[in-house]
Amino acid sequence: MVFKDLREAIREIDKWGLLRRVNVPVNPELEVAEIARRVMYSRGPTLLFENIKGFPGWRMATNLFRDIDTIKRLLNVDRLEDIGERLIKPLTTPPPLGLTDKIQSLYDVIKIGMYTPRKTSRGLFMDNTIERDGFDKTPIPKIWPLDAGRYITYGLVLSRDPESGVSNIGVYRVQIIDGNRAIMHWQVHKRGHMAWWKARKTKLKSIRVAIAVGSDPGTMLTGALPVPYPLDKLLFASVVRGSPLDVVDLDGVLVPSNSEVVYVGEVDTETLLDEGPFGDHTGYYTPPAKYPLFKLERVYYRDDPIFYFTVVGKPILEDAWIGKAAERIFLPFMRMLMPEIVDVNLPPEGLFTGGIAIVSIRKIYPGHAKKVMLGLWGLGLFSLVKVIIVVDHDVNVHDIGQVFYAISTCVDPQRDVLVIPHAVTDELDHTAMEGGYGSKLGIDATRKMKVENYGRDWPIEVEPDPETIKLVDSRWREYGIS
Repeated sequence: MVFKDLREAIREIDKWGLLRRVNVPVNPELEVAEIARRVMYSRGPTLLFENIKGFPGWRMATNLFRDIDTIKRLLNVDRLEDIGERLIKPLTTPPPLGLTDKIQSLYDVIKIGMYTPRKTSRGLFMDNTIERDGFDKTPIPKIWPLDAGRYITYGLVLSRDPESGVSNIGVYRVQIIDGNRAIMHWQVHKRGHMAWWKARKTKLKSIRVAIAVGSDPGTMLTGALPVPYPLDKLLFASVVRGSPLDVVDLDGVLVPSNSEVVYVGEVDTETLLDEGPFGDHTGYYTPPAKYPLFKLERVYYRDDPIFYFTVVGKPILEDAWIGKAAERIFLPFMRMLMPEIVDVNLPPEGLFTGGIAIVSIRKIYPGHAKKVMLGLWGLGLFSLVKVIIVVDHDVNVHDIGQVFYAISTCVDPQRDVLVIPHAVTDELDHTAMEGGYGSKLGIDATRKMKVENYGRDWPIEVEPDPETIKLVDSRWREYGIS
């Protein structure tokens, strides 16, 4: 099932018994965020607030992506890896030779073409319009008490590359200044910043932007996925959905027609303002930094609108599960570029792209683990990962006990620990020398070949006697232990 919009997804989640409706009046400033955090920390349900103080007729929703199983159900897949393989399969299969193979290959190519977004003349969000002070007339929440203000935390920020025309959807936090102005948190390593930088370089004074709040689950998830440039994210959203996404052209920006609320305006390429502090996914407040000004022109919204928001803070919250989904979806891409990779784990407590990654490989030659580390650090937003641990193929990267055992028994720190100073890092990493500029740590926890092990053979691992195993298995009940 492909959900046509957020409302349909919420109705289905309700049928699954995973929705809670909150009917008592709640305040969008701090109260809704506190409720959402408590529910997520307890692995609770998706929430729909139906009585928002100061905003009659509006509803608010959160915790849609509450865990991996829910995400798979929302995307109608058994394995999230299947989504990545929809794009990868036609590129990685042998060329068709027989008639049957050629027909199958043609079918795979046609399927990719079927994911092309479709332009429509009118969006569902065009029912109502706010011409002035739109930020003050919509229930934008404040998340943490020391935040610099109210924030759009799950807005799909839509723009187009001024050179190529490629569309981008990104989830970037947006700090509200007043009814008509906001600050766009376009970090230097993200695609939104790239479009802004190109516009600035070519002397354009502004870039057209729309911020869509609330869409179908596949499109919403795509906004938060680290899709590498120059892949068009509207196309990628269609692949994630499993069906073409309908879009509306709003003054040159393509917007999902199923959006609940859409803020339309321009991002100034000349004016930079202090954004923050903001209580972020690190569990700390990020200090103020300079980011571009967004000037709101108008707001569109559906009848009986649902404003979607997310909360961040110390893990595990909704963003951690989105990170786990990205891990699974992009695993086929990593395997295509580095076939030696078996599996990857971005632990939720490891802060997704800004923290820790555990990777298992089929090791073939000396130095192979370090080759993989360096390759991953040069791969898109994986370049922001601070610590990479590499283990052998037979280590379950999702079993931290196995990983710790590999580190304890396969690592000589002077030989197997790699520190790279003066490197790219996450702008939100407060431990770095300065924003976006710090260091990397790599740990080779693979079993070492002779040349890697100071010329010594690797010791033999303990294994039980096979015949004794058979004997004990056959007599297990006789022992009276179980």
